[in-house]
Amino acid sequence: MSKTRPNESDASDLSMHPLLLSVNVDHIATLRQARGTTYPEPAAAAALAEEAGAHGITVHLRSDRRHIQDDDVRRLATSTIGKLNLEMAATEEMLEIATQLRPHQVTLVPERPEEVTTEGGLDLVEGQEHIRAAAERLTAEGIAVSVFLDPDPRQVEALGSFRPSLVPGFEINTDAYTRAVDHMVDIEINKIIAVATQGAAAGFRVFAGHGLTTSNVGRIAAVPELEELNIGHWIVCRASLVGMPQSVQEMLAAMRAGRD
Repeated sequence: MSKTRPNESDASDLSMHPLLLSVNVDHIATLRQARGTTYPEPAAAAALAEEAGAHGITVHLRSDRRHIQDDDVRRLATSTIGKLNLEMAATEEMLEIATQLRPHQVTLVPERPEEVTTEGGLDLVEGQEHIRAAAERLTAEGIAVSVFLDPDPRQVEALGSFRPSLVPGFEINTDAYTRAVDHMVDIEINKIIAVATQGAAAGFRVFAGHGLTTSNVGRIAAVPELEELNIGHWIVCRASLVGMPQSVQEMLAAMRAGRD
C-alpha cells in the first residue's frame, strides 16, 4: 500500500473502540457496469466516503465480475487511506489476486453464481480446513483475515479452533435481522448479541453487516462488542439522491445515535 493506514488499537478494551464504518462501494461499480462505461468510478466514491468520515472501504471481487473489477481493487489498494477490506471467495483465483494486491484485510465469504448478493455465512463446521488453508496463505502475506458468519453459536464455536492470530475477527451476517418483523426482530437481535459476546470472549474482533440502513442500524450499533459495520447498498442508493458525503454522514449519525 502506498498510503499509511491508521493504527488499530487493542480489541480487548471495548471502551476504546468507537463504532467504525466501512463503506462498500460495489454498487457504484454496478451503475457503471450497467452501461459498460468508465464512470462512476468506485475509487472516486471511496475517496468521498472517507472524506465524509468512513474509516475504510469494502469491495467484493466476485468470480463473475458483475460489479467490482480487478482494476478497481488495484486503484483502491493505492488510494484508500483507511482500511481496505476485500471480500472474496476462498478460491485459488482470488487468493492469487489478494496476495498480489495485499489489501489490509480479506473477508472470506461464500459465493454462488446464481445469487443476487451474498446469501448466508460460511460453514466453518463442515468447511473448516479449506478456510484454514486460505487463512494461512493470506496471513503469511501480512493480510488480516475475517470470515463472514451467520449469527449461529455453532459457527463461532468452530471459529474458536482458529487462533486469533490466524483469523483475528469475524463479520456477523445481519441479513435475517434486517428482514425480520414484529417479535422476530427481538429474536434476531438477541442472536447477534449472543454471538458477538461469544466471539469477543474468545478473543476475536467482531464486525457486522448486510442489509443495514439508517432505519435499522440503531440496535446493531448498540451492541458494545461490535467494532465496525460494513454497509454499502443503502449508502450508495441514498448517495444517488443526496450525494456520497451526506449519505455517509447520515449513516454515521444513525450509528452514533444507536451507540449512545
